[in-house]
Amino acid sequence: MSIVETVIGLVLLVLLSNLINHYFKYIPVSLIQIILGTMVALFFNLKIDLESSWFLLLFIAPLLYNDGRKFPKEELWKLKGAIFNNAIILVFITMILGGYLIHLIIPALPLPVGIALAAILAPTDPVAVHSISKQVKLPDSILHLVSGESLINDASGLIGFKYAVVVAVTGYFSLKSALIDLFYFGIVGFISGFVLITIVVLIIEWLIVKGFNDVVFNTVLQLCVPFIIYLLTEESFHASGVIAVVVAGVVFASKRNSFIRIQPEINIVSERMWDLIVYLLNGIMFTILGVELPVAMRGTIENEDINTFSAILFVFIMWGILLLIRIIWTYCYQLFTGDAKSKSIKERLKVALLSGISGVRGAITMAGALTIPTQIASGEPFPERSLVLFIAAGVIILSMVVAIIVLPFISGDVALQTRGGLGDLDASNVLDTPDDDDDDDEQLEISSNKAKLYILKTAVRSLEEQRRMGNELAVYHLILEYQFMIKRLEVDEYADNLNKAATSDEIKLHKVALRGELSELDRLHQTNQIQDKVYHKFKKSLKNQLRRASYKAKIQQEWPFPTIMESVRKLWRSLSLWIGIKQDEKYGVEVRLVERSMAKAAIKALSEYIKNPEVNEKKINREVIYHMIITYRSIIEKQKSKEEISGKDYQEQIRRLRFKSIAAQRSALQYLVEQGYINHQAANSLRQYINHEESLNLRASILPG
Repeated sequence: MSIVETVIGLVLLVLLSNLINHYFKYIPVSLIQIILGTMVALFFNLKIDLESSWFLLLFIAPLLYNDGRKFPKEELWKLKGAIFNNAIILVFITMILGGYLIHLIIPALPLPVGIALAAILAPTDPVAVHSISKQVKLPDSILHLVSGESLINDASGLIGFKYAVVVAVTGYFSLKSALIDLFYFGIVGFISGFVLITIVVLIIEWLIVKGFNDVVFNTVLQLCVPFIIYLLTEESFHASGVIAVVVAGVVFASKRNSFIRIQPEINIVSERMWDLIVYLLNGIMFTILGVELPVAMRGTIENEDINTFSAILFVFIMWGILLLIRIIWTYCYQLFTGDAKSKSIKERLKVALLSGISGVRGAITMAGALTIPTQIASGEPFPERSLVLFIAAGVIILSMVVAIIVLPFISGDVALQTRGGLGDLDASNVLDTPDDDDDDDEQLEISSNKAKLYILKTAVRSLEEQRRMGNELAVYHLILEYQFMIKRLEVDEYADNLNKAATSDEIKLHKVALRGELSELDRLHQTNQIQDKVYHKFKKSLKNQLRRASYKAKIQQEWPFPTIMESVRKLWRSLSLWIGIKQDEKYGVEVRLVERSMAKAAIKALSEYIKNPEVNEKKINREVIYHMIITYRSIIEKQKSKEEISGKDYQEQIRRLRFKSIAAQRSALQYLVEQGYINHQAANSLRQYINHEESLNLRASILPG
């Protein structure tokens, strides 16, 4: 069968599997796809030459990149220790201990081969986990942990498998080389993913700044990213492409908000396209797995020297070993991470069982196992190759079936949340426009940009009206977003001399605010409210900001996104503050005091400057003042709200306020149409823009995160 016919056939099987799943929802669609693939292989003699190189590039790279984009960032950071330990340490414990135990149980299986088998079975499959999570109710913590480790453990498992197979083939092993390779693969893969995705984001931002806003082009570019990053990392740097695409996905999700807010339709189209790609790749991958199962098992079934019943028993034993290691590890990990006091023995055991059984194996295991060579260096057949393939295939099926049957009884009625949540929650944009909405009274019809400015300013006014005690941080967050967008529209719409005047005002006011902050910092230090290291750290930062104020304001007229150096400085400041707070609790309290006090002082300094008789208030751009005051108020509210509101409550406030602002935008648009300020073509364009924003907000309210 030709490649084209095979691909069409696989896509049809994916569609059929989802149709069957619609009527039999209790069976995971992935299991249906495996069964269909197996039936086609048996009845139509379909064969697919599966190679790990193209399989990882075509399926694993985009799927893991997408998982990285969607994974909840707060959960990833919160569970970083557990994820790292499960993805690295647990994999190697499973590889060595599991390999040794299976060697003891099956003496015909040499130790290196046993280790290779355990290594390829150690990683949990992210796609399989996601598929199971749709049918089985799992606590968020377990789902996020298993999903998080699944993003990384493929790399560690494949490295361990590679070296175990080399030992089995050649009889030679170097621990030093293995450790060097492991660190090189991981560290260079991480750096490669981070650097390459940063370059991609800069390219997208540059294209938008230059006015190249083609939605289709940007969507295709984003879809190509995981393949390019994986190939460059694997072929050019000889590091882990798997780690690179995961890192790229996580970083992209955190950086993309800047251009999504300016072009929300790019996000709408790209997300729909990703949904389609993931739908097809997931389905085809499990169907291929089903096609390969008969190939993996045929050798053992047809081999007269191997009893099929014994081989099936070995599958259960291998699965039991993997499960036991995982349960013991999870239980012990809870004892050493502070959960011992907060949880009873029964609760810890339940968590361990859930973690163990939800560690489903999938297509990556099969793809790796099928790459085992048929011969060793001496020319003799690879020891028990057919049995290894049989056990690997059997464990994949058994782990999925057991998870489907057993997990509902253990997990109880915990609300289901599937892994990941789109990081693209913020649909709207960042702006504020000049107060003069009616400057075109003499000329009834206004430009599309001026109409959008009026609409966005109406949204800001509606948010101000919604401001209450308890939601101020969310209100300021959204107002700042809208102001950012309005500022960009003003740069495009108004003459250069007006933009230069606004920039000049911004520089003056920014310096006034910074001097107010500096005075307050000196006062706090002189009254012994803060220690020397806090004082010197903030003073150095403020002086640097004063020195760069003019340059920064001019640059932002042309480049609205953070520069590379600004991003590095911000990251360094955040990291050093986080380390300082971790080392000294008092340091953290003082940092929050300084940030809150300086923000209040900046607002006071701006107020006094405007009231100064020597300053002509009417000539100062009011939008610049408003933007700066809202920025400082946001800082104050952020400090107030740190302990008072949870992340979920905050996101819910954002969502509700955004819907209200969208309603206000629609009312403003209707007013412009009724008064004849815009024609129907402009109205349709603006209506589509508002619809894009609403679609993103609706998506954010449906997707977990």
